[in-house]
Amino acid sequence: MSFKAFLHEVEKGLPSPVYLLYASDPFLHREALEEIKRLVPEEERDFNLHIFDLSLLKEDSMSFEMILDVVNTVSFFGSRRITVISGNLSKLSKKDQKILDTYISKPASGSTFIMLHEGILKKDMRDRLRRVKSVSLDIRETEITYWIKQKVGLKGLEISDAAADYLIGLIGPDMGLLSSEIEKISLLGKKRIEIDDISEIIAGGRTYSIFDLVEALTEKNAEKIFKIYKTLSETADDYSLIGALNWQYSRNMTPGVNPTNNEYFLRLFEALNSADIDIKSSGRAYPMEYLLVKLLRLQEGHLPS
Repeated sequence: MSFKAFLHEVEKGLPSPVYLLYASDPFLHREALEEIKRLVPEEERDFNLHIFDLSLLKEDSMSFEMILDVVNTVSFFGSRRITVISGNLSKLSKKDQKILDTYISKPASGSTFIMLHEGILKKDMRDRLRRVKSVSLDIRETEITYWIKQKVGLKGLEISDAAADYLIGLIGPDMGLLSSEIEKISLLGKKRIEIDDISEIIAGGRTYSIFDLVEALTEKNAEKIFKIYKTLSETADDYSLIGALNWQYSRNMTPGVNPTNNEYFLRLFEALNSADIDIKSSGRAYPMEYLLVKLLRLQEGHLPS
């Protein structure tokens, strides 16, 4: 399951009594919390929405048992009470784990209890929670366009599929950066967002996108490649460009092609992954020109299928 599946659960009002939500990106935890909050009317949130950070329980003089007392309390206004705990569930004490087991075996009928897990879930905890409705919040690359349209829709706006794809092409698949750009777009005062709107507000009216860079690489046009890169680098950092390249090449793959069984794609994605790791681990500026030369050489040795 994925973030799209989570949104479907939200649309149904989170009907299950207990949920386990998990993601590799903390940004998606925050997104999930915002979606959950929207289910509770603002005037009821002080009574029917409770969010607890497991790492702050001692500072707040709270115990896990006290949290479950809140979950078991009858809700106000006849609405369903929603209680969220966020943090690393694997760090719960053995006593608290037994308390959790007891609650999961007989959850409160008028409550939704949501565990928003951070970090890797250990096997013993996975086994303990096997009866719980489990949803991954990670967004597949094929679902990013859907997420953008949902995000824009919450602001009372529309965005065309072409514009959403163009936005990803400019920014890359980084959800936090995409969210920031969507905030900018929402201030345009337009009800429907098209490519030209994004080009003007994000790309500063520039005429190139990541699509053009990949096309220039495919054409083996070195002069065009570095001209486009120079323009793109004025408004996007190298990390975002590498993510955008990875996303675009993934979309360009012939359906059914497995990169591990295709030497060209294997070496291409290895080069992109190596550059991505180098930036994350070193924190220094990455020589993008070197990466583009590698991709160009790979393309020169690749015969179109």
